[in-house]
Amino acid sequence: MKIAVDFHLHSKYSGATSGKMEIPVISKEAELKGLDFVGTADVFHPLWLSHLKKTLEKIEEGTFETGGVRFIITVEVEDNRRIHHLIILPSLSKVKELYEEFKKYSSDIDKDGRCHLSLGGNEIVERVKSAEGIIGPAHAFTPWTSIYAEYDSLRDCYKEYFDKIDFLELGLSADTDLADYISELKNLTFMSNSDAHSPWPHRLGREFNILSVEEKTYSEIVKAIKRKNGRNFVMNVGLDPKLGKYHRTACIKCFKIYSLEEAINRKWRCSCGGRIKKGVYDRIMELKDKENNHPDHRPPYMRIAPLAEIIALKRGCKVFTRGNTAIYEKFLQKFKNEIDVLVNAEYKELEEIDKEIADFILSYREGKICITPGGGGRYGSLNIMTRGLDNWII
Repeated sequence: MKIAVDFHLHSKYSGATSGKMEIPVISKEAELKGLDFVGTADVFHPLWLSHLKKTLEKIEEGTFETGGVRFIITVEVEDNRRIHHLIILPSLSKVKELYEEFKKYSSDIDKDGRCHLSLGGNEIVERVKSAEGIIGPAHAFTPWTSIYAEYDSLRDCYKEYFDKIDFLELGLSADTDLADYISELKNLTFMSNSDAHSPWPHRLGREFNILSVEEKTYSEIVKAIKRKNGRNFVMNVGLDPKLGKYHRTACIKCFKIYSLEEAINRKWRCSCGGRIKKGVYDRIMELKDKENNHPDHRPPYMRIAPLAEIIALKRGCKVFTRGNTAIYEKFLQKFKNEIDVLVNAEYKELEEIDKEIADFILSYREGKICITPGGGGRYGSLNIMTRGLDNWII
């Protein structure tokens, strides 16, 4: 069977996160999105863990459910170099075990859903493996709190545990075409996750993974991550990386985009006085040591945008309006969920509801949308003209 999974999100106990990030809301919105599995997030936070125990039903070890959506135990942590790591754990007993170990090295594990640890990446991996968990770098290329912002190689961070890394999360500003320029990543499974801080459909599941498994369980997901017994990732689905906030090198104050050469010549200071931050694209080009031919195990990457944003762009208004919601609901009445609309639906079926939106979805799938790239902390944008769709499809 094929399942859609978003491994990385946050609870209301993480910084800058919506108070609506509670399990009943997450479950409801995940079902509308079409996600079969989502990460619990922030599992070390005592109040969040208590909430999880009250709201989730255990299906089997490591697998929980509510409202028809299944959950897998996840948490993101920050190491002593401000690098973020995504962890997946097999049971609540292992959560307790790892919590007790990490508490020795954290001053905020009871306060922040994404805790800070006075440990290096290799020391974190050592402890995660002792707890029978799996781990990989989160949003690996972003210029803040990522492994490639700090190091030129995963090996420099993980040292003797480099071969124990199970996956790499691409982040919103990268995709498989970019990441496969780096030879040391050829054997790793790539994840595309939302890192959602709110449960709404333009955030939760804005990036996700499609896995081929036998059952909807933790053990089957682990086999897919490790590509064992015929289980694997069959597609990464996410934003065009140009839409990411850090895709291009840009000023973090006025968001002016610079070439890498210009930024270096300006000593990383914009004409407005703001700081220029190196973008994901330029960072990957620095690290590039081969052509981006994909290994045989690498699945395709489908570029999509959240349906709510597509509708808002077509109508020239904000995402949350009554008119947008009415159109969104028309699509969900005809199709099972949003993922079915974006990934699986035939053009003729989409056209029956709204031809312009059908044109947009098809063109996005085919990579034919004009995009002004993001950078410096501002998302990229689609170039919408008032004269109609033909002006913003290549």
